[in-house]
Amino acid sequence: MTETFEPEPALPPEDALLFAPFHPEVRAPDAPVPVLRARLAPRPRVRRRLPCLPSAPALFPWLAARFTPGEATLWCGPRLAVEPILEMLYAGNALAKGRLSLLEGANRFHPYRVGELGRSLGVDATETLHRLRLARAFTAYQMVALVDGWAREVRRHPPTLLVAHDLPALFSADEIPDDERVAMLRHVARALRALAGSVRVPLLITLDPGGFDRFPGLADEGPRWCDYLSFVRGPGTLTVRALRDDARLSFVPRPAGQRGIEEFGVASPAEEVIAWAAPPRRTARRSRNG
Repeated sequence: MTETFEPEPALPPEDALLFAPFHPEVRAPDAPVPVLRARLAPRPRVRRRLPCLPSAPALFPWLAARFTPGEATLWCGPRLAVEPILEMLYAGNALAKGRLSLLEGANRFHPYRVGELGRSLGVDATETLHRLRLARAFTAYQMVALVDGWAREVRRHPPTLLVAHDLPALFSADEIPDDERVAMLRHVARALRALAGSVRVPLLITLDPGGFDRFPGLADEGPRWCDYLSFVRGPGTLTVRALRDDARLSFVPRPAGQRGIEEFGVASPAEEVIAWAAPPRRTARRSRNG
């Protein structure tokens, strides 16, 4: 099945510790399989449709099948590969009338881009952003405090999906000793496990290609794993691979109206191909009539 997608001041410290709805006017390599297979939680007998993503376009049900309440799904890959799909997830959440709680560790949330993606799906940009509650930290110590208080925030404003975006980013500061950095990240991993188990909401964790090496404690002390998705971006393509069932999703840039060979059953049954709109490419040869 092929769907077409449309193209893709510093705050005071106390303000950084508050989750708040966002307003528009406010400005990889594959996973180490042996370790992760042991951590994947058992597949649930009954698959529940989660209200955090819509049933169309095809990208959303493919992603939704890899979320389970009370468990974590890990997305790992370069930012240029992960973040465009993450922003589509924010927009899809609004289309499904979900509520998303985002803990931003890398200060890379782009409200105008997310609002425009929501608009491309038929949702008003303001509505898209109002369905997302965001908290950002500017130091590693603020991040620890945010994670510790996340469960209280979720109980006050129940979401349909939790997102922890690149939490280790702040812990690489030179002034943090290595032993303290490891201890804090292990504490964060345990807090995420307690959070996912207590609120029974799917948790999405995103990491750079360093993966578990950048987040000590996440593999052995973190949440139960629903799935692990690796993102690899190549020349003009983006491929996502899910570890649990080895399903693969390929994004191929294609101008609107152009058809691909995968529509005729030639593509691998283990791989689904989704096209997004792209401008036509110039060629070296000029066309001739007749």
